[in-house]
Amino acid sequence: MIDIKFLRENPDIVKDNIRKKFQDEKLPLVDEVIALDIENRKAKQEGDDLRAARNKISKEIGVLMGQGKKEEAQAKKAEVAAGAKRLAELEVLEEELQEKITKIMMVIPNIIDESVPIGKDDSENVEIQKYGDPVVPDFEVPYHADILESINGLDKEAAGRTSGNGFYYLMGDAARIHSAMISYARDFMIDKGFTYCIPPFMIRSSVVNGVMSFAEMEAMMYKIEGEDLYLIGTSEHSMIGKFKGQILNESSLPVTMTSYSPCFRKEVGSHGIEERGVYRVHQFEKQEMVVLCKPEDSMDWYQKMWSYTVEFFRSLNVPVRTLECCSGDLADLKVKSCDVEAWSPRQKKYFEVGSCSTLGDAQARRLGIRTKGENGTYYVHTLNNTVLATPRGLIAFLENNVNQDGSIDIPEALRPYMGGKEKIMPGH
Repeated sequence: MIDIKFLRENPDIVKDNIRKKFQDEKLPLVDEVIALDIENRKAKQEGDDLRAARNKISKEIGVLMGQGKKEEAQAKKAEVAAGAKRLAELEVLEEELQEKITKIMMVIPNIIDESVPIGKDDSENVEIQKYGDPVVPDFEVPYHADILESINGLDKEAAGRTSGNGFYYLMGDAARIHSAMISYARDFMIDKGFTYCIPPFMIRSSVVNGVMSFAEMEAMMYKIEGEDLYLIGTSEHSMIGKFKGQILNESSLPVTMTSYSPCFRKEVGSHGIEERGVYRVHQFEKQEMVVLCKPEDSMDWYQKMWSYTVEFFRSLNVPVRTLECCSGDLADLKVKSCDVEAWSPRQKKYFEVGSCSTLGDAQARRLGIRTKGENGTYYVHTLNNTVLATPRGLIAFLENNVNQDGSIDIPEALRPYMGGKEKIMPGH
């Protein structure tokens, strides 16, 4: 959510930003919110004038009563009563107007960074750089479900009986390597100086509304029936929500945290749930990183954060590339975002394994997260990035470490989490 003062003073910039995001249907909202803001400020001013008049008249009543001028005092009291009635009406009006303004401001997209490429959708995202050679081996790399089944590691049929489509059982070495990757991702980020955290896996609607758009919420999140709780789709939501309504000491910034959580997503949309494999599922596990910092430091942290994900996957023998998200592919709260994509030697193309975003002060403004320093109180900037989301990360690992004989090499970084094991053999 952008600052109403910025919108008031820069309506053309806000409209141009809406056009860049190809959301022209939202253009009338700018003028609508400006008109409501004028009405709201007018009501506030009248209310302030009435309060000032009430204070002045109250003092006059005291003087008149002291002088024994009861009739004049009673007339003044009637004046105060009339003012109080009008003031009550104005307070209701202000509340109604503010509610309308907030509702509109919640759907006006955040101002994107000037470096963001302009494009309608993800087909116009721009490759930034490749890391590692995208090798295609001289044998056919099996589908990831076949690799998992060859080590007796996947049972979707049983999951279908217990939970339905979009769920899975990981078994034996497959489950072990999955957990090893998560544990390694945790320690990898701790070594980068991030504080490890296990957050709540359910959050209230006030937090949901603070961290994402309504459209995203409807498409992603599962609601707990009969309660004001949602299952998290990513731990960044509860991590940012931790600071809701707080004023942080400026000296405590940056706040850098890395979190583990299961994640739950409806996956509503054109992609659908994968029938056989585990690329797109309703439940997965994730190691996330979150930063709260001063505005002037947010872009430096953005660059650091996505580079950590690149480094992590390269340590697992997985070639990756970074992809700049274009304006039309950015969620409304995001200022700038890039995806980290892993090489698939089976498909001979890259696929997304992580996403890094800076949201400016949009989430902080919605949630009331501020910091206090020498120059006063201001909203912090928030950033988030995926270290590892698996089983998608597991797929990248399997395809890039499987051998022609069906064995799977375990990179050195993961061996301490696998009891020193260097290879997984098929049939085990």
